Amino acid sequence: MEEVGAHQTGVYTSSASEGVQVYQGVPGAEEGRHWTDDEVRALLCVWADRRVRESLKSTLHNKYIFQEISGQMQRTFGVVRNWKQCRTKYKNLKYDYKMAKSTHAARGGRSSPGKYMKFFHEVEAILLDRGLEEGSLGMKRRLYDGGQAPTASESEVVIEIDNYDNSDHYDANGNVDSKLTAADQPAADQLQVVTVSDTGRNWSDQEVRALIQVWSDERVRRQLESSTRKRDVFTQISNRLMQQGIERDWKQCHTKYKNLKYLYRSLQKGKTDDADPKRLMRYYGEVDAIMNRRARGSHTLHRLDLRRIAMPEGEAHSASEADERSCRPESIRLVATPQERQATEAGSSHHLRPWQPQDTSLGPRESSPTHGDAFSTGRGRKRKADDEDTVPAPVKKTAENVNIKEEQTHVPIIEVHSVCSMADRDAHAQTQFCGVSKRNMATTQELSIGKKLNEGKTKQIFEIVDQPGLVLVQSKDQITAGNAVRKDQMEGKAAIANKTTSCVFELLQESGIKTAFVRQHSDTAFVAAHCEMIPIEWVCRRVATGSFLKRNPGVKEGYRFSPLKMEMFFKDDANNDPQWSEEQLLEAGFRPGGLAIGRCEVDIMSRSTVAIFEILEKAWATQNCTLVDMKIEFGVNVKTQEIVLADVIDNDSWRLWPAGDRSQQKDKQVYRDLKEVTPEAMQMVKRNFEWVSERVKLLLEPKASGRVVVLMGSTSDMAHCEKIKKACASYGVPCVLRVTSAHKGPDETLRIKAEYEGDGVPTVFVAVAGRSNGLGPVMSGNTAYPVVNCPPVSPDWGSQDVWSSLRLPSGLGCSTVLSPDAAAQFAAQIFGLSDHLVWSKLRASMLNTWVALKVADKKLQACSL
Repeated sequence: MEEVGAHQTGVYTSSASEGVQVYQGVPGAEEGRHWTDDEVRALLCVWADRRVRESLKSTLHNKYIFQEISGQMQRTFGVVRNWKQCRTKYKNLKYDYKMAKSTHAARGGRSSPGKYMKFFHEVEAILLDRGLEEGSLGMKRRLYDGGQAPTASESEVVIEIDNYDNSDHYDANGNVDSKLTAADQPAADQLQVVTVSDTGRNWSDQEVRALIQVWSDERVRRQLESSTRKRDVFTQISNRLMQQGIERDWKQCHTKYKNLKYLYRSLQKGKTDDADPKRLMRYYGEVDAIMNRRARGSHTLHRLDLRRIAMPEGEAHSASEADERSCRPESIRLVATPQERQATEAGSSHHLRPWQPQDTSLGPRESSPTHGDAFSTGRGRKRKADDEDTVPAPVKKTAENVNIKEEQTHVPIIEVHSVCSMADRDAHAQTQFCGVSKRNMATTQELSIGKKLNEGKTKQIFEIVDQPGLVLVQSKDQITAGNAVRKDQMEGKAAIANKTTSCVFELLQESGIKTAFVRQHSDTAFVAAHCEMIPIEWVCRRVATGSFLKRNPGVKEGYRFSPLKMEMFFKDDANNDPQWSEEQLLEAGFRPGGLAIGRCEVDIMSRSTVAIFEILEKAWATQNCTLVDMKIEFGVNVKTQEIVLADVIDNDSWRLWPAGDRSQQKDKQVYRDLKEVTPEAMQMVKRNFEWVSERVKLLLEPKASGRVVVLMGSTSDMAHCEKIKKACASYGVPCVLRVTSAHKGPDETLRIKAEYEGDGVPTVFVAVAGRSNGLGPVMSGNTAYPVVNCPPVSPDWGSQDVWSSLRLPSGLGCSTVLSPDAAAQFAAQIFGLSDHLVWSKLRASMLNTWVALKVADKKLQACSL
């Protein structure tokens, strides 16, 4: 069966995959994909009907006429266009005809007017009623030269998706304003579902699964339900997919989302039919889980339903049945088959296909399958043929365990036993990629691991065959010091380091820092975007210690750097990583990923290092830990040529002093300082690493909750207030909208104030009142909470009205800002004093603004030169 939502220009086969744009610069574009020639011919044939032409001439309110035109195009030609698109195209054809006539006359009639417009003569025949005695039949002969016009297949169900608006419209019963028609009722196994174009190439199974995965996130779902203008939400979704190596713009994501949701609702509406909805819609179960999330509960959905996204249909269905009977967390054990062991011994690449939970969060505080070490290099990956997909055997559950087995012999058998993920002792070492992260409650996609791209002292980098542009970063149970002069094995170190790195990158991505991290794959590995590394270690110091004291005699340990001290070191183990200056870096002429490292790039890395350190310093302060210093590395996204934070950040990367006391240090310096490596000493080092990995999870939790309460004088200020609410959401600050008037109902205004003062939640009041602003001053005079005036300034009286917010009696301290974004930012700065997550978003926003200006200046200089 054809994939639901795949790109179709109609229900008939057409060799022209791209439409022909037959107008330019006309207001009211066709709101979606371009019209193909066959679609325009179909419209012209229906338009040529005498009854249609007379109806269009005799009425001004012609919606029902274009609804009939739309239906006739579907029934006769199999062209799926809604009435609004037909009306817009009709107007554009008339406009183009007039423009072509004017251009022809202006140039003296030296050439045919048909030169300036496709289908000119056909439109002229309709408008002037020439040669159309036979109506639609005559137009068919003109357009198809007497041949057979394309028609809709009798065995196809036509699903019309309205792409006209940027929001979803449902009636009172929850039905979308579209319709489901069928030429005939075919057998259930012959149905083919056809949807409108996603304005581009087909969506592959992998892309649809990734979209559903992002859609399933609780915050994304809430934003989609609460917003009518969803462009910003789908822009975030598009960015999230980009970091998984999937290139889809926000319009394509929006269209695919609407197609999936509409098809689901259409099948729900007709669910009493004999046909199984899952046979008509490939991802019916996953979409059903999302749409019914409130009833099922967020936690259950993540644990039971979403893990099916990365599974084939049969396996997902069986797994869901098993999960309904057993809701305990389960781990995965990979058992290598004899064929796999033989292939491994022969040196072949390993194909590992365990499903694993991953973080699907998005938004101000979600790890985005969310920013960039190893991103995709390929554009436009195509969906594999259905006959290439693996069809697994059903899952069989016993009283003791669940066995999930696929037919293909090269795929390991997955045995689900307990909370912990372990590799079979008899399995080959290279098959030991496994684990269920307790934090990541959604599925990762099955990975086909290819060749080893690189190996360092503590990690290995593997190519992911089925996800071009992504790599798997596998940690090792090895700890080193002094450029591997000292090297020891520490059991469990790989899982500890991977957990620490994943949490740190998640925190940074939630803040808005661009990183190479994509998602945690297992206990010991994570997926990252493919980057070419810049061979420089950037070291940022708050407190003088370690090698800095040796290189700078006379500076006492504990000296505090304000501002931060920046250093850089060239990665060269043979020469003990020498320190470099900016001038040396500029003269080195590095070109990783084709990007020349110049002044702009060096400044971006330097600024980013400071911002990253400050964000992590602020976060660790919530745990009463001093971040003394840290080292990070950057890479260039080979796909976007963008500099991103890459490599890893774990307990090898920094110095941490609890309570600012060096004697309590918890970082790798303890291992460096060992005079003799003994089992007892290594246990002490491991306990320190575990302590850090447990504490780092707490960095993702807010330390204080706050809210913004926006008080508007009337509902006419709603648009202004919605902008404030949207800006607050970008900082992770909840926002509540209320309507009250301090002039007309002061008692109610004070009652609302008392309501929010009484629950003890830190609150910032924002007063939105036009004309004479009484809200802000009244609130400021009766509450100790911060009050911000943000009046909606009108063009007529704005310069006079604003004085009611500026000239206040003594004893009132409310501030006044005119921009909704600035009001939200001001409130976020107040909450950022006690909430490190809000502060981090503010800090990252400052960095991103600076970087954008720097890049814009570089591009302008390049254009000038």
